[in-house]
Amino acid sequence: MSKHILVIEDDERISTFIKRGLEAEGYLVDIAQDGQEGVQRGLTPYDLIILDLLLPDTNGHEVCQALRREQIQTPILILTAKDALEDKLSGFDHGADDYLTKPFAFEELLARIKALLRRRPAYSEDSDPVLHVADLTLNRSSREVQRGSTVISLTRKEFDLLAFLMSHPNKALSRTSILEQVWGYHHDTLTNTVDVYIGYLRKKVDAGSPHKLIQTVRDFGYKISDSHSS
Repeated sequence: MSKHILVIEDDERISTFIKRGLEAEGYLVDIAQDGQEGVQRGLTPYDLIILDLLLPDTNGHEVCQALRREQIQTPILILTAKDALEDKLSGFDHGADDYLTKPFAFEELLARIKALLRRRPAYSEDSDPVLHVADLTLNRSSREVQRGSTVISLTRKEFDLLAFLMSHPNKALSRTSILEQVWGYHHDTLTNTVDVYIGYLRKKVDAGSPHKLIQTVRDFGYKISDSHSS
């Protein structure tokens, strides 16, 4: 069955270019020309959403947040002319799954789409949705996290990263494997994104606790462990 993609883009030249290219690859493509229409369409089932940041009635971050508030888990790929690391991190914070800067080659857009579409959950539907490491608990169904009796509020990407770490307790995970599994693609130049998000998690998960769960594996990556050794 063909994958169904929603493109939220007000520039007709760009949206037509994307639509024609993707339809030639066998995808079904719908176009929304502003944020309001994008949110309305995005509430219905799609396999992927491609979202421009600069829209006539709002910005893409607000569209992304609106969809996530409605518990829409469809992968979202943001298109924007901004290429600074801070801009990418902001996109992830607002619920995006990937980030592609303009101008872009269609071949790269296609590769990003394929990577997002082949992502699989880190656990099967019949597995226990609740993960435990020491006094840290994560519920993948309710998307709630607690350390001891303290509820921890995480962004979508922080949650996904923590879930991946907790799915492999006491196992060293490379930055590249984390990037592939949590962000959905391989791009060595973005492994600093992993470092930044690990920093975010440490502030929320380990701050104030004498027992630090998130550990650095020198020259490799990270692990989450109930052991006090690093």
